[in-house]
Amino acid sequence: MSEANIELREALASDMDWVVQQHGAQYLREFGWNSEFEALVADIVTKMQAQHDPAWERGWIAELDGQRVGSVFVVRKGATQAQLRLLLLTPKARGRGLGSRLTDECIAFAQALGYQSMILWTHSNLTVARAIYARRGFRLIQSEPYHGFGCDLVGETWERVL
Repeated sequence: MSEANIELREALASDMDWVVQQHGAQYLREFGWNSEFEALVADIVTKMQAQHDPAWERGWIAELDGQRVGSVFVVRKGATQAQLRLLLLTPKARGRGLGSRLTDECIAFAQALGYQSMILWTHSNLTVARAIYARRGFRLIQSEPYHGFGCDLVGETWERVL
């Protein structure tokens, strides 16, 4: 399939159930994470919707041939700091540079608004996402082992100066 079949559009309220469901299903299938993870994503989405400031925050949905295949969001973490949240690609969307493209959209959006930095939280086992972040200048600033989502994990905080 060609690049022409991939579209990025602004996320709508009607996309949020899909974002939650996809995160839960994919992380269970790929990493064995239990329903605590889906509940966390649902909480993040609920808070994003309740506190959404369209002047400073945005979400994108990636579509391949008209079907949702990815998501990412920028939320306001502080007066000068944005946060990248909920980057996800379905298996059929992977290998097309779409994770990089979604991340680039977030960075460009935050830079255009004058944010000074962007932060994100991820996990050490998410090697593909971590590589995307590193190639875009994000640096690991904190790493902490913990037990969550039914697994022993290492949570990571990454930051990029904009």
